[in-house]
Amino acid sequence: MKSLQKFLPKYSFALALVLVLTVLFLIFRGNTVDIEAGEVNNAELVQAIYATGFVEADAIANLSAEYSGTVSYVGAREGERVTAGQKILELESQRPLLAVKEARAALAEQQAFASDNRRMFQRKGNLFREGAISRQELDDAVRNRTQSDELLQQKAMQLKQREDDLKKLTVSAPFSGILTLQNVKKGDYVQANSLVASVVDPANYTVCVEVDELDIPLIRTGQPATVALDAYPEKRIHAVVTRIVPQTDKITKTSKIYLTFNWGAGIIQAGMTATANIIYNTRPNAILVRKSSVFEENHRSFVWKIENGRLKKQPIRLGASDMTFFEVVGGLRKGDRVALVPKESLHEGMQVRIVNLGKS
Repeated sequence: MKSLQKFLPKYSFALALVLVLTVLFLIFRGNTVDIEAGEVNNAELVQAIYATGFVEADAIANLSAEYSGTVSYVGAREGERVTAGQKILELESQRPLLAVKEARAALAEQQAFASDNRRMFQRKGNLFREGAISRQELDDAVRNRTQSDELLQQKAMQLKQREDDLKKLTVSAPFSGILTLQNVKKGDYVQANSLVASVVDPANYTVCVEVDELDIPLIRTGQPATVALDAYPEKRIHAVVTRIVPQTDKITKTSKIYLTFNWGAGIIQAGMTATANIIYNTRPNAILVRKSSVFEENHRSFVWKIENGRLKKQPIRLGASDMTFFEVVGGLRKGDRVALVPKESLHEGMQVRIVNLGKS
C-alpha cells in the first residue's frame, strides 16, 4: 500500500499533463477540417451544344433498271471504285431492241415516201410552168411534199427515242465514287424499276444531327464543331455548320443540323453514328471555377475561399458556363484557393487543412 502511494505521485503530474493536452487537441482539432481545394486559373471557356446523329453521303446516286431484262454484263462489284460514265451493268431485253428495229423500218419507209413526193413536186412544177396542169394540182403536190417531210422528221425523232431507250439497258455511274450496292450477277433477271446499284462520293460526307429546339437560336451557319465517331472514339474531326433545316419535329422537338467536314477523312463511312459539339461561344482567358465549388443562398452565388488556412464565405458573380466550369466575373482572382466540395458542415472562419490541391 505504501509502495503504491509512493508510485502514484510520481506519475500524477505526467498523467494530468497528457489529459490537458488531449482535451486541448480535441477542442482545437474539432474546428479543423481536411479539405480538397482547387486553385483558380485563367483558361478558355468553350460553350457548345451537344447533339447526336449519323454520317450521310452528300452525293449519292441510287440507280434503278428502267427495263426488265437479263444481266449480260457486270462491270463493277459492291465496294469497288467507279469513274463517271463507267458501265456497271448491262441488260438484255427484246422489247427495246424490237422497238428500235420497228422505228428504223418506219423511218426507211417514210424516207422513200418523202423522196417520191419531192420528185412528184418537181415534176408537177415543170408541168405547171408548161401550162399542162392546174394550180390546184401544183398546190396538192406542195402539200404532199410538206406533209411527207414533216412525217419524216417525226419518224427520225421516234427512232432516236427508241435508241435512247436502248441505252437504258446499260446502268452507268453518274459520277466517280464507290459502289455501295450491287448484288446482281451475270444471268440474273432484273425487274423494271428495281434498285440495282448505289454510288457514293466518299469525298463529300456530311453529319446530320438532331438539335433540341431550345438550342436552335444559338446556332448559325459557319460555326465550328467537333465530331466524334462511335467507331473511332479517340479521334476528333473538325467540321462546320453548313445547313440548318427550318423545321421542328412535333414529336422529338428537334431540328436537323448539317455539318460538313473541313477535310476528307478516309476513315468515314455513311451510316456511322456521330456525336457533335457545336461551338457557339468562346471566352478566352476567363477566370474559371468548377461548378461543384459553387453554392447558392438567397439567390446569390458563393464559394468557400481559403485565406490563411481558414474558410471565408466569398460571394461571386457568374458569367458564362459549360458542362464543368463557371466563368467568374467578380469575387475571385487567379491564384485564389477554393473548396472543391462545399459541404453543409463548413462555416465561416473554420480552420482547414488542404489535403489535395488541384486546379479549380
